Order: sequence, then C-alpha cells, then structure tokens
Amino acid sequence: MHHTDEYPGSELVVRRGQRFNLSLKFSRALESEETLIFTVETGPQASEALQTKCVFEALESKYKGTWRAVEETREESSMAVTISGPPDAIIGRYKLSGRVSSRAKHNNKKLGHFVLLFNPWCSEDDVYLAEEEERQEYVLNDNGIIFRGVEKHIRAQGWNYGQFEEDILNICLSILDRSPSHQEDPVTDVSQRNDPVYVSRVISAMVNSNDDKGVVQGQWRGKYTGGTNPLHWRGSVAILYKWYKGRFKPVKYGQCWVFAGVMCTVLRCLGIATRVVSNFNSAHDTDKNLSVDKYVDSFGRTLEDITEDSMWNFHVWNESWFARRDLGSSYNGWQVLDATPQEESEGVFQCGPASVTAIREGDVDLAHDGPFVFAEVNADYITWLRNEDDSRERVYSDTKKIGKCISTKAVGSNTRVDITSHYKYPEGSRKERQVYRKAVRKLFGVEASGRRDRIRRASGRGWASWRDDVLEPAKKPNITGKFKLLEPPVIGQDIKLAICLTNLTSRLQKVKVNLSAATILYTRRPVAEILHESHSIKLEPEEEKRIPVEISYSEYKEDLTDDKKILVAAMCLVSKGEKLLIEKDITLEDFIAIKILGPAVVGETLAVEVTIANPLSERADDCTLIMEGSGLLREQLNIDVPALEPQERARVRFEIVPYKSGNRQLQVDLISTQFPNITSQEEGVSCQEVACPLVPLAQGASPLGAPWVVSFLVGEPSCLQQKSPREQFSAV
Repeated sequence: MHHTDEYPGSELVVRRGQRFNLSLKFSRALESEETLIFTVETGPQASEALQTKCVFEALESKYKGTWRAVEETREESSMAVTISGPPDAIIGRYKLSGRVSSRAKHNNKKLGHFVLLFNPWCSEDDVYLAEEEERQEYVLNDNGIIFRGVEKHIRAQGWNYGQFEEDILNICLSILDRSPSHQEDPVTDVSQRNDPVYVSRVISAMVNSNDDKGVVQGQWRGKYTGGTNPLHWRGSVAILYKWYKGRFKPVKYGQCWVFAGVMCTVLRCLGIATRVVSNFNSAHDTDKNLSVDKYVDSFGRTLEDITEDSMWNFHVWNESWFARRDLGSSYNGWQVLDATPQEESEGVFQCGPASVTAIREGDVDLAHDGPFVFAEVNADYITWLRNEDDSRERVYSDTKKIGKCISTKAVGSNTRVDITSHYKYPEGSRKERQVYRKAVRKLFGVEASGRRDRIRRASGRGWASWRDDVLEPAKKPNITGKFKLLEPPVIGQDIKLAICLTNLTSRLQKVKVNLSAATILYTRRPVAEILHESHSIKLEPEEEKRIPVEISYSEYKEDLTDDKKILVAAMCLVSKGEKLLIEKDITLEDFIAIKILGPAVVGETLAVEVTIANPLSERADDCTLIMEGSGLLREQLNIDVPALEPQERARVRFEIVPYKSGNRQLQVDLISTQFPNITSQEEGVSCQEVACPLVPLAQGASPLGAPWVVSFLVGEPSCLQQKSPREQFSAV
C-alpha cells in the first residue's frame, strides 16, 4: 500500500498521509478507560511548535488532525493500532514512543524508528501525481535513459538510479543532514523538510560539491587525474556509496548528466516524482542578458579570453513534480532543478525549482532561477568576428538555435519524448517572440545591473531597442555554404568531408576560405586545434563548388576527448567585405552490442555475450569491460580483455546472477587508454512468476548511444546468493 517494499532492511519505511499498522502487547490487561498516547519526533530539539514533534492518542474512531492513531482491535493484553501522519508532515527518520494514558509522561517507552517519505499516491500531498503509470516510472523505476550527443545525433545512455539498493535511503537522508543549512541551524532546517520546494533546492546544492561537502565534484577540463572520468559512471549507486564511505568527501568527477542522474536517485528515493531532461544547444548565459555572445577570429576559432557565454552541445537537468504554494496553483507541475554548478543562486551553486510553466510563459521574475533556465532554452545566439584592430563585427545571429529537441525518456519505454513545447512556444511564432519580450521586460525591471545597464547607457536607448537592432538578421552574403560528410566518421579512421559553397548571384565572386578544426568537449570548449588552412577560390555565377577537407587519424588521435567531438569551422571572406561563418559539430562513432543468452530468473545463472570492436588501425592493448546493473550486479564488474588487433571484433561471454526481479538494465563500457570509452546497454522489463525466452526488439550493429534493447521476463527468486561471474573470449 505504501509502495516501499523495495527498500531493503528491517526498518519501517512509510509515506505521509497514509496509514500503517502497529501491533502492541502489554504486560497487563488495559482498563477500559485506558488508551495509548503516542509521541513521534524527528530531528534535534523536536518541538510541537515547529511540527517536528507530535503527541496524540489512540482513539476508537478517526478524527481530523495532525498525526493520528486509530484503535482497530483490543484484546486483554494486546492492541492493534493504525497510525498516519498528515500529508504535509516533515519527511525523514522518526522516533516513535508510547505510554498508557494512566501513566506519567516520563514513562514513555521507546517503540522504534521509522522513515517517512513524500507520497505521490496521496491526493493531499504536494507531490501528488495522478497517473499510476507515471508514478511507476518517475518514483519506482530504478533505471532509465539519459540522452546525450548533438541535436542531429542524439544518443541514449542507460543509467542505474538504484534508489532501492542497500543503504541508499540512509545516504539520501545523510545528504540532507550534511547540507550547510542543517549544519548551521538543524532545528529550523528539519522543520522545513515538509516542503518539496525546500527539500529539492537543498538537494540541488548538495549533489555538487562547490559550496559544501556535497556528493560530486565537477570537472570539465578533460583531465581526470585522481578520480573517475565522468563518462565511466553508469549509475548513481557507486557514487553515493563512495561519498558515504569516504566520510562525505566529494567524489571525483562528474559532469551534467552525472549530477542529474544522482539527483534523480535522491529525489525518487525520498518520494518525489523526478525525471532527467536533456536540452540540446543549451545556453550558458553568464551575464544574464538572454543572449549568448560568441567571439571568433578570422578562422572561426572561438576566442576564449573574451567569450564568457557558451552554447553546450547538450545539457542535462531534472524535472520534479509538485505543487507551488509559493507561486500559485497555475505553476504546479513539473519544476526544473539543476545540480550542475554553473552559476550561483543566492550565494550558492544551486538552481531551481523553476516552474516549467513559468519558463514557457516568460514569468522569469518568479522563484527560483527563472532567468537562467529561460536563457538555457530561449536565449538568442550571436557570433561576433573580432578584427585585428579589436573592432567587432556581427557575422551570425539566430533566435531559433538555442533550446532544441528537449528530451526525456517515455513512460514505460526507452523511446525519446520531445518536450520542447513544454518550455516554449513554436520557434519564430508570434507568441514565442511575445514571451521573449515579456521576459526581457521583467528581467530588465527586476535587475537593472551588469551588462544590460552598460549597454543601455552606452546606446542612449532602452535595452530592448538595442536587442531589436542586434537581432535583425545579419546581412546575407552573396554566397551560401555548408559542410558535408563524405563518409561516416568513425574513431580510428580519417575524417573526410567537403565544404560546399554556392554563388547566389549572376556575377563572379572571389572567396577566401579560412578553415579550422578542433577537438572539443560537449560544452563546445576547444581542447586542441587539429586543422588550420586557407583556400582561395572563384565562384562563377550561380556555381556550386566543393573544397575537400580531410583530417587524418594521426592529427586528432592524441587530442580526441571521451566526448568524441570535433568542431569544424570555415570563415568565408567574400569580396566587398561580406563574411559567412559555417560550422559543423562531428561526433565519431564506434561499435558495441550486447546479447542475453537465455531466460532471466532471479538467483539463477544468466549468460551474457558482448561483441566489441577495435576501431583503430593499430593494436589495442589494456582493454577492460566494465559492467554495472541495479538488481543484476551487486557491485561493478571489471573484465580484462585480451589485446585486439586492428579492426578486430571479439565476443566476450560472462555470467551474472540477477538478485532482483522487474525491469533491469545492464550497462557495459569498453575502456582503453588508446581510444575513448565505448558504451552500450541491455534492458529487461516486466516481472512475472516464470521466465520466458528473450524477445529481441532491435538487432544489428549499433553506433554508440543507439543501444540494443531487449524485453524479457524475470522470474521470482529461488536463490539470492551472488555467484562469481565467469567469462570467456572468442574472436568473431
């Protein structure tokens, strides 16, 4: 009834606003006029004034109040009682004590402890979610999908949330207790834990380590000495265990999807419906002017020393479902929460909760962090060319580039659902521009400082007027162009593409094409330049001409990051001073596939086969397969793989013993010092009494992030002992 049976251990875990049963035995028979008086307490210095303590009697009939106990049955020396907390009770660990009504207060007898959670099944709880399928997905599902990549090449990565694994609930409660607000004033902090707005905001600060001994330390520089590469994490459990067992020392390292995955685990564990959301072409607007301003040189290379804003290929955050009593009922529903430490909010690296409805309607003056989230999905994108004399020239502007393909996992399946319309009206529509201007007015009215104020004084006109000027389309040059891949880009192979230029006029055009390419992180931060060349061409009237571009493996192999991304740029300088900037993000592909060899039953050996490939034209040594899966493996499994010859494919077979039924997901990584990690996953859905054969849903080789997914039925347990995995290798 409480949907808490998945939490391990003997401690009672219940949800607020819902009854639980208590059976009591006495050393003597109770008199007819005697009843029981219970006391529940949570936190230090518990007090009735702060609602961290409540004293209440067991009565024969129900009554409205705060905490209540109902006497169900009474025998000579025993009693059955149901106890329930109010739907707005403080969540956390409680002490329960009781006494017979005829005894003095100091005769309270300790009855035990229990943990009280938020209750999405209770219609009076602020976190109530009406649809059972959504509650199953956003509260009880302990694995999921996180979408990464680029707008035109979205990839799915599995993530094991593991909120029901051993000790995870204790760790999640410890996160609340380790927060600065609790350390400074534990009494007040605990008294506010009835409010999902407060609790989720604290968690958003504590999942990162910037202001406190939070869980995960971020790192975006591509160097992960002394820690774990963020791409090697495949779930939250190992991270939370490491933080807890390491005496709350931040775990190295995380990036946005890691922060979001961990936060999803914590909030689901505490009973708040939560999902992971990915935003492609996500703006990081440091100066809060609702514009991403990028500065480049004559080769289209980003000038990092003067470019403060950025547009990430993707960014991942969370949405949680709850009411906003602080804003009004029209802002109830999904709320944005972001644990990635990007900008401070009220002096702390935290973000949200920001109402998704408020973002869509441009109500950026509402709590919390509306302007930052609005900019992430709706800022305007402008590229400036910085000339040698330090003057700047706008070469590109786009009101539609930011906030593409906002995605989350579908309820009950692993398909991608596009929720962009939840955040904004159709790009370019009249309503979308109206909302943008509304946000500008509200933001300018509530915060007339920083860059916007400087712009307004410099121009002598209002900031909105300046924005209108800037957002007028840049003068279109007389040529157009794009990059085109000639072959699929694969790790270990040369990258072959062409820049295609077309003369749009009836006269000859002379064009100088400055080409550059760099390996980049997913934040689009350049790591190393790998191409720098110039071409001069003549375009006859309405002629299209291709310039072949080749980047050899030797040029990028040393500097390619685990993100496997390369940014190619061309600054086309046309006669008469016209300029055209062309950019293309390239994501390199690789190969891995997983196959389950037979029916899956809890406690019985299950064979797994992984097919891997060495994408390089050289021998790959020191390869390791890393496996993780909630309910499948109690800890991360590492298997050393023999050396792989150039382009060689091999099969690795090993055995696991599932210890939980239900929807299960196996994550597999191939790690090598010679190439970025390669990832895939297998999934299982639906728990039944008996096992049945595998039913493949997808077959064939998959590029990274297009995982194999199969459906299979997992039988009930016959043995919970985890056996040692066995493995064998064979060439394909």
